[in-house]
Amino acid sequence: MTAPAALARRLGLFDAVMIGLGSMLGAGVFVAFAPAARAAGDALLVSLAIAAVVAFCNATSSAQLAARYPTSGGTYFYGREELGPWPGFLAGWCFVIGKTASVAAMALTAAAYLVPDAWQRPAAVAIVWALAAANLRGITRTARITRLLAFTVLAVLALVVALGWTGGGASGPSHPTPTSALGILQGAGLLFFAFAGYARIATMGEEVVEPRRTIPRAIVLALGIALMVYLAVGTTLLHTLGARALGASTAPVASLVQAVDADWASPLVRLGAAAAAVGAVLNLMTGIGRNSLAMAREGDLPRALAVIEPVHQVPRRAELTLAGVVTVLVLLTDLRGAIGFSSFGVLLYYFVANAAAWHQSEDRRYPRFLQGFGMALCLLLVATLPWTSVVAGVAVLAIGAVGRLIVRR
Repeated sequence: MTAPAALARRLGLFDAVMIGLGSMLGAGVFVAFAPAARAAGDALLVSLAIAAVVAFCNATSSAQLAARYPTSGGTYFYGREELGPWPGFLAGWCFVIGKTASVAAMALTAAAYLVPDAWQRPAAVAIVWALAAANLRGITRTARITRLLAFTVLAVLALVVALGWTGGGASGPSHPTPTSALGILQGAGLLFFAFAGYARIATMGEEVVEPRRTIPRAIVLALGIALMVYLAVGTTLLHTLGARALGASTAPVASLVQAVDADWASPLVRLGAAAAAVGAVLNLMTGIGRNSLAMAREGDLPRALAVIEPVHQVPRRAELTLAGVVTVLVLLTDLRGAIGFSSFGVLLYYFVANAAAWHQSEDRRYPRFLQGFGMALCLLLVATLPWTSVVAGVAVLAIGAVGRLIVRR
């Protein structure tokens, strides 16, 4: 089968925004506020503001680069073009490895909301292959499913916010919870994980109509909508539960429903959380497939993965390989606690994006100070991660670097 030179451009502005929004509104919005509240206490919204600033800097860098290089691969491609093969490879390797682990984690999370414990691993595998089959039908099919899932999540979150503000104030202790600068930064790092999805639009830049105009607008719009949703949810959780009770919860949105005596809404919350996790799996798989396609074209992954199926215009081999790898991870491991490792990879990925945008000389759209600020904040948040996450991330980078050296020689 002969691969066409490029993927088909079929995504308009609305679809691009929904893919970015659907990538951000993953299961993180249902769980990330609890560990962030444990770290930041009453300064949770300060952590959210810091995470939003980091996300904005990174988003503007991605938008500027995507307008210059409207092709598959996102930061992997930008890093290669602006900084050289090694920075691009490290960004792409972090993305593929970190996000593959995230796919397995989100598939298990979705299954946990839908079926009993004994059925969770088979259900997670079924979710992965069902979504892989949907992706193989083309990017427009992926976009339609993303819209349905995103609207479901938004409807559930709107209900939760309404219940929180009509059901009374905080039920926890009224005295302040301890906060520190380090705790606030740790909270920001955890909440940043929930924002890390807007770049999915840039990763699929080869499939967007009028990419130089559409991609920058879609990235900023998707990030703005997600920020408003997170601000509404975070404020409501603090108002209803208080920082102490919020930090002690394992399922903060469900805890809110219980706190306002609205148990009838619990099944809807589970549905919303499951839809968010499924949406995250769908868009992560799409992004990894396109990133793998770009890396295979350059020989940083096996070139056999660069084949594009001509009928539906998708990187079929990359998608099927990913589904197989995730299946093994789901059956043999439980990666739902790997948020720190994933955050390390995401922050390094965006550090390269900011550095590439800083270096960019043509088609500049944003001032360099934003990109410098973004690089500094990415490094600062990496420094607040647990040392085990940093060690695991460095080890994965080393494995990738050694593998690349061997292959190149």
